[in-house]
Amino acid sequence: MRISADGAETLALKALAWLAGNDELLPVFLGATGASEADLRARAAEPEFLGSVLDFLTMDDNWVMQFCDSQGLAYEMPLQARMSLPGGAQVNWT
Repeated sequence: MRISADGAETLALKALAWLAGNDELLPVFLGATGASEADLRARAAEPEFLGSVLDFLTMDDNWVMQFCDSQGLAYEMPLQARMSLPGGAQVNWT
């Protein structure tokens, strides 16, 4: 089942809020993306930025599980949401 773009943005905003409240993981996200805390606020409405939030989150199964458990979501939801945001389409190289 594919998530709508609006649903994907909502899920990504929840992931961003979860990251912002995670004192251990937020600095890792900021360091990996080069974003500042001001960027989080300024770019939170941009689908491309929200895609980067989900890209980061889905790098580690533990992070996905922690986020999904905190939100009552199925573990596949962040990846499904990522596929509905710009740049998230699966590439077929054949």
